[in-house]
Amino acid sequence: MKANIKAISYYLPKKTLTNKELCRIFPQLTEEDIIKRTGIKTRHVVTDGMVGSDLAFHAANKLFKENAFDRSNIDFLIFCTEGLDYKGPATACILQNRLQLSTTCGALDIPFGCTGFTYCLSVAASLIESEQASTILVLNSDIPSTVIHPEDAELRMLFGDAGAATLVTKCHPGESGIGKFSFGTDGSGASNLIVKSSGVRDPVDTSWLNQHKNAGGMKFGRMEMNALEIFTFSLRVVPPMVSNILTKNNVTKDDIDLFVFHQANIFLLNVLRKKLKIDESKFFIFMENIGNTVSASIPIALHEAIQTGKAKKGDKILLAAFGIGYSWSGTVLTI
Repeated sequence: MKANIKAISYYLPKKTLTNKELCRIFPQLTEEDIIKRTGIKTRHVVTDGMVGSDLAFHAANKLFKENAFDRSNIDFLIFCTEGLDYKGPATACILQNRLQLSTTCGALDIPFGCTGFTYCLSVAASLIESEQASTILVLNSDIPSTVIHPEDAELRMLFGDAGAATLVTKCHPGESGIGKFSFGTDGSGASNLIVKSSGVRDPVDTSWLNQHKNAGGMKFGRMEMNALEIFTFSLRVVPPMVSNILTKNNVTKDDIDLFVFHQANIFLLNVLRKKLKIDESKFFIFMENIGNTVSASIPIALHEAIQTGKAKKGDKILLAAFGIGYSWSGTVLTI
């Protein structure tokens, strides 16, 4: 019994941060320079009091409404974020109640970043293939704006907040669905993209709050990124990962109708596309008006590819995610 993606919806907070606003804050930047470096014009950011599970909640309700889907049929909920509501209980349990899902529904948190969607998809597919569940709601939501220092131009121009909801169900007879996955991890690179003072190993204390007083205290921690190391890591692991995904699924690059990668930034994506010799017409990018939305980036891009006709029924799509951890994973799915 194979699994397939039945529907995707997403939700963006109403507040935006445009390139024009960024240039007022950082006079050394120009709108043209930001576009050239990131491919982004606008990104959405949460307002005070809104957290990742709120975006996931709105995305899930949009999915139910847009697809006239009966939420009582959900028998497993997977929530992926790097900004959980509490250390305990699991935020997935809280979302089960907020979304009024059945009490016979399983609920699981997966605290993951850029690779979160493909990891969630692999777990969902495994639950369905092993007949432990038949209808799974995967929620991906991240709010990187809350851990970016207001004076960090590089990160502010790159990241946006968003929530995505993906419905994963059993395949109908004759459907190919979600294929085999490729995974990779290299924790030696963890420090090159990290949110400092955000957990029990390095908790926020009075000294930290005073140090960041002019930035509101940075009470959720502060993201720091070594962009050159992340770029080098991506070029090193993504090409062999794509090759491994193709081999595992017994297909060639020419068999793939569309490639949807984690929407990191336009420059990196184009370098990877050229390195992999993928035709531009088969490589989907959707980040101009939302930014890098971390684990929500692939489902949002996949939704837009389907809505715009770039991905059609029966197409084979290669998904490839990579980033913080270091981690990477991907698969081929037939929609």
